[in-house]
Amino acid sequence: MAMSMGSAGGSMAEINVTPMIDILLVLLIIFMVIVPTVPDGLDAAVPQPPKNPQKQQINQRTIVVQVLYRPGQTPAYKINEDDVAYQDLLPRLTAIYENRAERIMFIKGDDNVDFEYIANVLDIGKEAGVDHVGLLTPKIQAGQ
Repeated sequence: MAMSMGSAGGSMAEINVTPMIDILLVLLIIFMVIVPTVPDGLDAAVPQPPKNPQKQQINQRTIVVQVLYRPGQTPAYKINEDDVAYQDLLPRLTAIYENRAERIMFIKGDDNVDFEYIANVLDIGKEAGVDHVGLLTPKIQAGQ
């Protein structure tokens, strides 16, 4: 029902919105039917904190090579608290990693040690077959 005011001789064109409302209602019903069938997502397990935060066990599979500063001398080396001479690093690391699937090594250097010695240990680790090398810093260790 259109009501026209004004000149008496002209016809007036108006948009019929009834079919548009019908299409809108059909689409609304379709979307309401589809939405409940969409999956919620992946179920994720949240990591739990350790039960004894004071007692942290060191993983026996973790290899940490320490480069210890000695004033006026070349640095001393340790593999997991075992003293090792520089010449023996390559044979020892090769023996450790020859049967391992995960070849990960961490290098921990004292603050006063030149990076040259750290880089040498990194090269020896790569030569021994290590795939991933991590550098331990005091900030990382404080978070443990």
